[in-house]
Amino acid sequence: MKLWGGRFTKETNQLVHNFNASISFDQKFFRQDIDGSIAHVTMLAACGILTDEEKDIIVKELQNIKEEILDGRLEISPTYEDIHSFVEATLIERTGDVGKKLHTGRSRNDQVALDMKLYTRDEIREIDSLLKELLETLLNTMAENTHTYMPGFTHLQKAQPLTLAHHFGAYFEMFRRDRSRLADIYRRMNYCPLGAGALAGTTYPLDRSLTASLLGFDGPTLNSMDSVSDRDYLIELLSALSTIMMHLSRFCEEIIIWNTNEYQFIELDDAYSTGSSIMPQKKNPDIAELVRGKTGRVYGALTSILTTMKGLPLAYNKDMQEDKELTFDAIDTVKGCIKLFEGMIATMKINKDAMERSAKNGFTNATDAADYLVNHGVAFRDAHGIIGQIVLFCIEKGIAIDDMSLDELKSICPVFEEDIYDAISLKTCVNMRNTIGGPGEKAMAEVIGLCRQYLADTPALS
Repeated sequence: MKLWGGRFTKETNQLVHNFNASISFDQKFFRQDIDGSIAHVTMLAACGILTDEEKDIIVKELQNIKEEILDGRLEISPTYEDIHSFVEATLIERTGDVGKKLHTGRSRNDQVALDMKLYTRDEIREIDSLLKELLETLLNTMAENTHTYMPGFTHLQKAQPLTLAHHFGAYFEMFRRDRSRLADIYRRMNYCPLGAGALAGTTYPLDRSLTASLLGFDGPTLNSMDSVSDRDYLIELLSALSTIMMHLSRFCEEIIIWNTNEYQFIELDDAYSTGSSIMPQKKNPDIAELVRGKTGRVYGALTSILTTMKGLPLAYNKDMQEDKELTFDAIDTVKGCIKLFEGMIATMKINKDAMERSAKNGFTNATDAADYLVNHGVAFRDAHGIIGQIVLFCIEKGIAIDDMSLDELKSICPVFEEDIYDAISLKTCVNMRNTIGGPGEKAMAEVIGLCRQYLADTPALS
């Protein structure tokens, strides 16, 4: 069944039908299509356009259709052009002429715009919930590792000592911003397009505010042309999903590096690793690598929809059908990646001793040694040069600054005294940095408390 056959005298070419049809993928939002139709006929009855009896018959059968699809008694037929055609044809088959009144006062243009918004809204809520779970896992790791010393890096070179809690805290902030972006998109998109018609509204006296309220929107959209041609919310969502994947990918890159034999900062759980078909000793971080790889897939979806939309005149154009498959795939990819990443982080073993050894052996306390000299009256530029000489000395000897004797230190600069060893210990280097946002114990305790409060005060979107 087609919803538009009256004007045509020939059947659609089968190749044209296959090319045009969207049911293979838009069946994904049959729930949203049925829920939107139920709200629509409820509004029609409230406005006197349908009788209450007609509304009750349609609503009951739509609910039956949804239940039967959910439990497998009713199979969505691929012979239909789209999910809207399938639902309406099934309804008419079961209710006769009453079912033919379902589409009064609406177009497939505003119907598909509604379905996509409802589906996207549901998925944003689920992604936000997954991010909240990930943040809780990160925060637990932070709380358990405020004394786990490790090197901080710039240019992938050891720079200054910090703690694993502080390092994970950086990613906590990234994923916190990701949740904020999703909340912004949710708020901005939460206006109902149903009732916009094909592009110019309808002559029926619809109550669009009622429809919006029934479906949990903040109100109706205010321009019918924009209502059916707006895909900004999908572009925003795919941009936000790309940013989430970028954050996951950065984190995965570090996990991959930390998991190498050279670093041995962590060991991934067997459940989140794979082996080699030829090398029996291998334990590969494939999950982290796949998350990193799938980032490009989500980026591709964003580029695709931006390219699709860039030359479209108002109002609806069939090009917009291309928004669905790429968005569905990006959403499923991101949800899968967050779930797997959270499990990988929650189960990995942290090698605290290896992290601390790496921090000690990488001259990460060199800046603090220079600060020691400055605090004893040496100009910073001179102190910088002195510590550079000390680092060269240590490299030649294969030792750390901490391993130098006081006499050796004094031979380079007589200002050094016995208290230098405490001043450049990892604990001192970290805990002296207690301004908010720093890795010091007091600063981290405050930040962890603020993060806990944030998670308590910011429930998942609903």
